[in-house]
Amino acid sequence: MDPDVSRETPSTPEVARRAFPSDRLPVAERYAELLASDGVVRGLIGPREAPRLWDRHLVNCALLGELLPDGASVCDIGSGAGLPGLVLAIARPDLTITLVEPLLRRTTFLEEAVGALQLSNVEVHRARADALHGVRTFDVVTSRAVAPLGRLLDWSMPLVAPTGALVAMKGSSIGDEIEGARADLQRWGCAEPEVHVLGEDWPVSPTVAVRVAWSDPGRVSWPLASSPAARGTAGRGRSTGKRRRKS
Repeated sequence: MDPDVSRETPSTPEVARRAFPSDRLPVAERYAELLASDGVVRGLIGPREAPRLWDRHLVNCALLGELLPDGASVCDIGSGAGLPGLVLAIARPDLTITLVEPLLRRTTFLEEAVGALQLSNVEVHRARADALHGVRTFDVVTSRAVAPLGRLLDWSMPLVAPTGALVAMKGSSIGDEIEGARADLQRWGCAEPEVHVLGEDWPVSPTVAVRVAWSDPGRVSWPLASSPAARGTAGRGRSTGKRRRKS
């Protein structure tokens, strides 16, 4: 199907027209079709999620764009089916998006989706997050349902530029996650996390996001290796090395 669909599909809810610019809504509709078809067949989206793709997934992710600066470079780690990375690329064509995902079947879907949707502002990188540590930095590093905040810091902060931030989609327990990650936040030299609730006046479930920046951007130097205390597989990788700062 042509990605430049000329009319809105009947299943497109009114809230989608609010979340996406009018000239980008046909692209969002095409992406919803891909998720509901290939995404389900390939096991990237559960069958029960297909009827509620707009409210629970596409609009939910599009709201995150409110926290991203104009023209930002964005890294979406553990991108999966492209949530939130592909949604942000559709809703915000001013952004440059790098999707980082280690599993072949997922990156295959992402590459096919990028081609079908003609998204020239998206790069798909098949790797764990730590493969880019010390190699690339971004204005924003985002993720959705990838890991608790403590582990997420180890995978994300080595990718965050000095004036950038981690901006991750989270659930209602983010307050507890922040308290549980106090030692990690201090170890990385992070500023106090900011919790944002987006879309409270929208007819969908609000999007909860946490934003974590550096406490002193001027003292962060690159290449920045990752924490020696990194755990698990990052977005899913494992980190090694030490954090370095300017003396």
